[in-house]
Amino acid sequence: MRVSKEELFNLMKQKFMKAGLNEGAAHDVADVLTYADHRGIHSHGAVRVEYYSERIAKGGITANPNYTFEQTGPASAVFDGDNGPGHQIAKQAMEKAIDMAKKSGIAVVGMKHISHSGALGYFVEMAAEQDMVALSMCQSDPMAVPFGGTEPYFGTNPIAFSAPSADGRIITFDMATTVQAWGKILDARSKNESIPDTWAVDATGAPTTNARDVHALLPISGPKGYGLMMMVDILSGSLLGVPHGVHVSSMYQDLTKGRDLGQLHIVINPAYFTDLDAFKRQISTMLDELKVQKAAEGYGEIYYPGERGKLRSEEYDKEGIEIVDDIYNYLVSDDVHFDRYHGKNRFAE
Repeated sequence: MRVSKEELFNLMKQKFMKAGLNEGAAHDVADVLTYADHRGIHSHGAVRVEYYSERIAKGGITANPNYTFEQTGPASAVFDGDNGPGHQIAKQAMEKAIDMAKKSGIAVVGMKHISHSGALGYFVEMAAEQDMVALSMCQSDPMAVPFGGTEPYFGTNPIAFSAPSADGRIITFDMATTVQAWGKILDARSKNESIPDTWAVDATGAPTTNARDVHALLPISGPKGYGLMMMVDILSGSLLGVPHGVHVSSMYQDLTKGRDLGQLHIVINPAYFTDLDAFKRQISTMLDELKVQKAAEGYGEIYYPGERGKLRSEEYDKEGIEIVDDIYNYLVSDDVHFDRYHGKNRFAE
């Protein structure tokens, strides 16, 4: 079914408040999830509400956290989230990073002891909207096999990048270091759809098309993806003194405990390196040149990173956002949680 952006946001916000978050935190979490669904990134949207609500209600996400922010140098800082809502922590940390980069030219802000923060594109776009270039990366629990391996060690460990242009177009690149994010598996399960055999393996290590048989995900481009997920784990985990690799806590096991995840924002102020207007014009020229390139057979046209999400959001503004019926029914219900995740591992439905 389809719902308006406003209705979806309000339904999710109310559900989080019912689970125990204050209005400000519920607003921030719902805003990040709405951003994802509004751009067609359904793996990081409303499909996550029941899980977050369950974890909030059981104390695994601190409903009233004691946030602390320490600026450790002219361009560095650490935000301790007390295992509060990762979406709100990452948003506040990005606001701090933008302010620091305006003054010093660059900012590196680490976040430790946080919960899952959702689609990283949301946070880097915050910087691009203020004429900054940004990178963000974070840990996730082990669900990807190392190149040549058979058992999960690293998480999907995503990376996002964003940059502004002279005409309002924003480049936004947001990717897991696995072929697909785990949320894509959840999305396929919720829709009873199969998956490509290049996404994941079953318990025997063989490729699978059945989303319910997934044992582990595969890194992108073999050893290259493996190296990237290790890099992300070091920069957003070991660098901040939180657990690494296979020691990162499970998303779905023991929802009563905080996850102690790490994340890293890097914000660069182009005005400290070149003429800002010239930089933005060059980005616009790059996008224009890409758009007139001849597309390969079967591709129709060339899109710049983030363009398809923008087009999808324009479609959804007119026709409403697509939401699976079961998820919508949960959002409008009086239930906070169904104990669906209780006692199950990270590969729960």
